[in-house]
Amino acid sequence: MPDHREIRADYDRTTIVVYQAYNDAIADAALAAGRFVPPFSLGRMTWIKPSFLWLMERSGWATKSNQERILAVRITRAGWDQALAAAVLTSFDPAVHRSADAWREQFAQATVHVQWDPERSIEGKKLDFRSIQVGLSRAVIHQYVSSWTQEITDLTPLATKLRELRRAGKHSEAKRHLPPARVYPTDAATAARLGMNS
Repeated sequence: MPDHREIRADYDRTTIVVYQAYNDAIADAALAAGRFVPPFSLGRMTWIKPSFLWLMERSGWATKSNQERILAVRITRAGWDQALAAAVLTSFDPAVHRSADAWREQFAQATVHVQWDPERSIEGKKLDFRSIQVGLSRAVIHQYVSSWTQEITDLTPLATKLRELRRAGKHSEAKRHLPPARVYPTDAATAARLGMNS
């Protein structure tokens, strides 16, 4: 399978949507406040993903423990781009890093981690490109919560509907209900840093 790395997302001129899966307590508190509040933890890394289908696969279509609630978090593109500009890959890539030691040194100091995973189809099959997930450390989570987040929407009902359509074998119908996604523009320096050209 080709290892083509591509960022696809729902975005407009100033914002981009990322997806996360949580339990009821965290989701309900965040939806009520319009931002993440306790029991959401500011003390541990949080992972954000612009691919709805990848999160569906990871969360078992909103059935795994503590991943039953699916949230769409609209954040500023400025924040997203800032995170990507600071990110270091979670594994050594000879096309990106001078050496394994150089990567280890960068990774140890990184405030943002990036991992590429096979994108999924509505049927759950691996596609021929990889989808990004971005890990925000404690050093930047405060920005994510306090200044990047613009809106939080509960997509659990949509996830449930799609899960039932998939169970019934109605993949074409399910596909029509997916959130929009298109290739997100990434500057050359960031693309090189994240191994998108390799």
